[in-house]
Amino acid sequence: MAGALSCRSPAPGENVKPFTPEKTKEIVMSLQQPAVFCNMVGDWPALRWNVKYLSAVLEGKTIQFRLGLKTVDLVPQFETSCSYVEATLKEFLAWSCGQPSCLSGPFSCYDYSKYWAYADYKYIARIFEDKPEIFQDVRWSDFGFPGRSGKESTLWIGSEGANTPCHLDSYGCNLVLQVQGRIPYEESSIFSKVNIANPDLKRFPKFRNSTAHVVTLSPGQVLLVPRHWWHYVESIDPVTVSINSWIELDADHEARVEEAITRMLVCAIKSAENPSDGDLWLNPTEVEATSHEINLQYLNKAVSAYLQCQETSVSGQARSSSTAAQPRTNASCESKRREVSCEAESCTLLTQECDFPTPRAEELQKIPFGPHLIQVLPQSHPTSVMGAVERGGGDLLHENEGEHFGKLHCKRKRLLMSNDCETAAHQMDSECSPCTSQTALSTNDLLDCLVNPRVISLVAQLLLERMRV
Repeated sequence: MAGALSCRSPAPGENVKPFTPEKTKEIVMSLQQPAVFCNMVGDWPALRWNVKYLSAVLEGKTIQFRLGLKTVDLVPQFETSCSYVEATLKEFLAWSCGQPSCLSGPFSCYDYSKYWAYADYKYIARIFEDKPEIFQDVRWSDFGFPGRSGKESTLWIGSEGANTPCHLDSYGCNLVLQVQGRIPYEESSIFSKVNIANPDLKRFPKFRNSTAHVVTLSPGQVLLVPRHWWHYVESIDPVTVSINSWIELDADHEARVEEAITRMLVCAIKSAENPSDGDLWLNPTEVEATSHEINLQYLNKAVSAYLQCQETSVSGQARSSSTAAQPRTNASCESKRREVSCEAESCTLLTQECDFPTPRAEELQKIPFGPHLIQVLPQSHPTSVMGAVERGGGDLLHENEGEHFGKLHCKRKRLLMSNDCETAAHQMDSECSPCTSQTALSTNDLLDCLVNPRVISLVAQLLLERMRV
């Protein structure tokens, strides 16, 4: 296990940031492994965003908290198995401190010693819509993204034990600022069935081969989670506050086409079933399944955005070259896509269509690792850290390592797809072996195959090729 990163604090009067915005953006856009930035946000007003301060700013406004049990099971605690309450931050803070006033409040049914609470994925632009001036407290322009502020960020507030199951983010790379306590951060469209905190190695034997990169994020530090890196998060302090922002990448356009296909398949097939069968395929935060017409519109918009991006890229290459523009063949498009997604140390494509080697020493030497940029190393390697990892520690797993399976349901108009990274598509779980009494495939069995990321990726490529003809 690893612990809190030891970062050198700036000397008195030292206000110069270790990296310019241009250099920071270069690091963010090229680095393909987790790393922690230190001494980059010391002058951000957002560092005062502890729960007590936010409670005063929100003036009694309620937000939704997700509650889960602190017990450790072999199965991850997904959102569909959690409870939900509407509460103010003042009520949350009183509950987390064990105050008697909670005996009659929204948390009255939840013993703090047995439950954790998590206000996750709260859009800052939405919960502070009547106080837009607070957006400027978050200054992602220091990381090379001018104009990006709290308006393009999300807020996470959790109690001790609050956790996010192992997952990867469909889009972009992730910048996570820790404000209070030690780390909660999350967003996902693809979950793993493996409980990182207590893996079922009998059911998922290949997980033995996975390599964890563990880090505890402390206030003032910013974690970079590269595109398609699996990560698990658990808070280790009584109260934690984090702010994150997802940075868009060119590769996101094709990912949105894949998501649109998944949306159409899931909604079409699951909506045909009896809604009273008790199968919770929608998250509690989901109002209803979108119609086929809306899903088709979403797919066409995603395809149009992808093609527009490709045309812009090709025209840009033509202007900068003295030779004629290259024909838009399947091979050239695939080459361009790989350059966008896999140009640095390792390939973390969800579909695993390219298998690039792990970063070489000379490639890593180009990254300015040091006291202001801490490399998050695998657990088997020594790291300049101290303490023990619990909540605030995230097990960051490379997408190509281990055995991962998806949990199927929808999330805030974003679908959670099935993923089966390295095992064969037809491998069964231990409880579904041929010797069991199961004789018929369910709708979920069919969906689990249809929305496998490799299948979705292939369908997306075929659709995009059809549109080019």
